[in-house]
Parts: sequence; structure tokens; C-alpha cells
Amino acid sequence: MHLIADTPPGLSVTEAAERLGVGRAVVYRLVATLIEHRMIRRDAGGRLRLGAGVLHLASRAQPLIADAARPVLRRLAEAVGATSHLTVADGGEAVALAVVEPSWTAFHVAYRAGSRHPLDLGAGGRAIAAGRRHETGWQASTGELESGAYGIAAPVIGVEGLEASVGVIALAPLDPTAVGPQVLAAAAAISRALN
Repeated sequence: MHLIADTPPGLSVTEAAERLGVGRAVVYRLVATLIEHRMIRRDAGGRLRLGAGVLHLASRAQPLIADAARPVLRRLAEAVGATSHLTVADGGEAVALAVVEPSWTAFHVAYRAGSRHPLDLGAGGRAIAAGRRHETGWQASTGELESGAYGIAAPVIGVEGLEASVGVIALAPLDPTAVGPQVLAAAAAISRALN
């Protein structure tokens, strides 16, 4: 499935067998089972592609990821006094998967889980892009997604198949030298929780 996912134009059975270093009969048996469970499909040209069953698995995984992240996000939100979030990549967009607001502030940013924005805007999206380049530092933003909002985020590194970031959003400027290390620590804690 990883091989097919990493080959957008799809694969023939022969190509899959060659890349996996196994016989075509083995691939045919695997393909039959995966097609039965809708994990892969054959397109009009007979090439193997991901199937709709993968979406079902992904929808089941998102709540598990969010549940694992919430305790870390709660600690981060309370420590910084800013709304914390776990953001994941979905194509060219960043999607807020889990959001936790601080309990002790008079005012804070209201940011809804499910909110989307272009991946190249905002600290959360740029942190995901940095993670793709294996950069581990934090990213900061000012007013990119909402005028008057400030963000700092860091990529979640080391979780196979997950492109994500952890960050905070505030109504006042955030001190990157104080908040950046806390966001990095939260990203590392979420990585450990998911591995």
C-alpha cells in the first residue's frame, strides 16, 4: 500500500512485483485481498491505486491522534496562556485536528477544530513544510491567517505517515525565545505519544 501511495500514477502488477522483489503471483494474491477490502483498486487502465477503504482507516485514525495529543495541548495552552493546536497536512492545506483553549485567560483566540488554511500560511502550516524538509525548529507568524493573531509552531517529527505541527495562537505577540522551546517540547511529547 505504501508503494502504491508513493506512486501517484499507479502501478501495474509487474511493476509492483519488480519494486517489491517478489513474484507476480505474490502480488496478485495481495492485490486480491486488498481490493476485497477496498484498500486498493484498479483504474480503467488496470493500474493499482489506493482505494476508498483507506479513507475509512484515516477517519478512524484522526480521533486517536487527537486524543493522544490533547493532554499535551492542554499543558501547552495552560503554560503559555494561548490557544494550542495540532495541525495536520491535507494535500495543500493545513487542517486543525485538535484545539485546546487556555482556561485562565480573560481573552484568547477561538480556533475551531476542522479549520483549514493554505499550507504555506501561518506558523502551523509552515512548520509542517519545515518538517518535510527535516527542519526541526519552530516557525513564527504574525497576522497571516487573522489580523492581530500571533503564532508559533513546530513540526511533529518521527511519526510515520503523519505530517503535523503543534503550535499556539495568541492575541498578543509571543516571545519566540520563551515560547518556541515549549512548543518544541510539546511536539516531541506528541511524537512520543503516537509512537
